[in-house]
Amino acid sequence: MRDFVLVRLDGDEFDEFSARHPQGNFQQTSAMGRLRAGQGVDVEYFGVREHDRIVAAALFETHRSRMSTFASIHDGPLVDWTDHELATFLITQLKSHAKAKGAAQLSITPESPYRLRDSQGAPLTADSAMPGSEPEDVARRAGRPADDLIALIKGLGGVHDGFTVGYTAVPRWRYLKDLTDITDEKALLKSYDKRTQWSVKRAQSMGVHVRELADDELDVFARIEQQTAERRSFEYRGEAYFHSFKKAFGAAAHFMVAEIHIDEVIADLTAKREALAAKVAALQTKYDERPTTRVERQLGEENRNLAAVEKRLSETAQFAKDGDVLPAAASLFVEHPREVIYLFSGSVEQYKPFYASALIQHEAMLDLCVKQGVKRYNFYGIDGVFDDPNSEGRGVLEFKQGFNGYVEELPGEFEFVTRPFEYRLKQLAHKILGR
Repeated sequence: MRDFVLVRLDGDEFDEFSARHPQGNFQQTSAMGRLRAGQGVDVEYFGVREHDRIVAAALFETHRSRMSTFASIHDGPLVDWTDHELATFLITQLKSHAKAKGAAQLSITPESPYRLRDSQGAPLTADSAMPGSEPEDVARRAGRPADDLIALIKGLGGVHDGFTVGYTAVPRWRYLKDLTDITDEKALLKSYDKRTQWSVKRAQSMGVHVRELADDELDVFARIEQQTAERRSFEYRGEAYFHSFKKAFGAAAHFMVAEIHIDEVIADLTAKREALAAKVAALQTKYDERPTTRVERQLGEENRNLAAVEKRLSETAQFAKDGDVLPAAASLFVEHPREVIYLFSGSVEQYKPFYASALIQHEAMLDLCVKQGVKRYNFYGIDGVFDDPNSEGRGVLEFKQGFNGYVEELPGEFEFVTRPFEYRLKQLAHKILGR
């Protein structure tokens, strides 16, 4: 029998453990604890000490409302699930604590992958080419699904919510990119599919620049996020939330904006128009002097190019009425020692032809990962539907697939009923109220 003790950790101790744990993530940090606490959630940090070493940990949340009290651990707890004795001790202790706090139930969403998949959703096997993973690692996590973890949690009383698809509060499906062999911008750009490479280059050539927003500029991010939420019918958290997020995460939170510099676009297009006009004039003179099929073909092609540039100039002139520098897309990126997470984003529909959303991803990966030596870029949630072109998340999936990554399918949510009577009352109340 090993000697385990459940102990309380301070924020620094918890962050140190999260930083070095294979499942460490932004949900399991003191920054997230500060954010949750600011929302009225009771936050505690627990660790399991074996001798003089912390071997497992969890950010434990207690949520209270007029109707019920419940506990949750998002993307955790951080524990080696193959160490059954350790995992059993931790879950047993956390269940007891949830009951002592008056929680009717405790929900957990383990961060340990259930199955690895390729970009198209096909399960990876031991023979699959998986950047940054050893064959035995792929076999352990992909070829032989982590049913052992599920069996262990069920054996401890956990009820599995199932292998769901669709968007959830804590995404069960994640899209990631391994950057292990990428050391510079050229290699990064080359790693995308052709269409995404073109989109990034197009944005770079059309006066789009990416920068980080200052704390007093978060209204820019909030406006774009709100427009996107209204257009796509998802929940808008409000500007106050983003200020709270930045306050809690500090330098680890990067609110980025991609802006169109209209003067650069007009200058570039004007120069192209003049060059094409000169080429068309020269070809016309050449054709007038000695008409040939070859010159006629060249003249037609350059006239079409000139018409296209003139059309873009006309469209840009319309955009110029909105201002000199136009915010076109915005995203929130969060740093964790293990990875960089792309958490929120939005874009302005009328500026879609500038491909700002692709450029902002490229710049984030380059600056926050490649230049800093971080090997894991987490695009975060997808809906897990790969074979339905009409699914709700199809556009999001295809956008992320353009960067050539892979998929982690997580086990999902488990629920432990800690106070059966209160839990039944809560379920009855929800049924009566239709919630």
